[in-house]
Amino acid sequence: MDIKKIKATIECLLFVAGDPVSLKDLSSVLEIDQVTLKKIINQLKDDYEDGTRGIKLVEINGSYQLCSKPEFYDFVEKLLKPKAKTGLSQASLETLSIIAYKQPITKSAIDLIRGVKSDACITRLLEKNVIKEVGRMDGPGRPILYGTTDTFLRLFGLKSINELPPLKDFE
Repeated sequence: MDIKKIKATIECLLFVAGDPVSLKDLSSVLEIDQVTLKKIINQLKDDYEDGTRGIKLVEINGSYQLCSKPEFYDFVEKLLKPKAKTGLSQASLETLSIIAYKQPITKSAIDLIRGVKSDACITRLLEKNVIKEVGRMDGPGRPILYGTTDTFLRLFGLKSINELPPLKDFE
C-alpha cells in the first residue's frame, strides 16, 4: 500500500471509530509495524495542522483520535445546540484536580485535602467519565481508589497524565 492510501485508511478508521484507537490496533488492521505507522501518523498530524483544516489528529495515551479544532467551537455549538451548559462546578474542578495530581486516591483522602465531603463531586465526575475507579486500597474497608480517564486527557488536551503542569509550592 502506498503512503497516500495508508494515510487515507488511517483517517477512515479514526473517523468511523469516533473514540481513540490504539497504535497497536491500527498496526494490526493495517498490517504495518508500529514504528513505521507512528511515523506515518506524525506526517498525518502535520497534514492536519494546515490552517485550512477543521479537524486535528490528537494522541491520547498512545491512542489516536480525530477531533474538531477549538477555533470552530462556536459553529459546532450552534449545530449541536446543547440544551444546557454541563460544565463542572468549582467544587468538582477542585476535586478533579486533586484526583489528577494525587491518583490513585481514596475519597477520604480527597475529603481530607478539601476539608469537606466530596461524594456529590465524585459522582458527577464519574458520570462525566473524567474519573474512574482504578482499584481498591489494601486495608480496613478496602476503599475505592480513583484516577483520571482518557476522556479527561482528551478534554484537557493532554497526551498523558505526565503533561500536567507542575504544582507550585504554596506552603
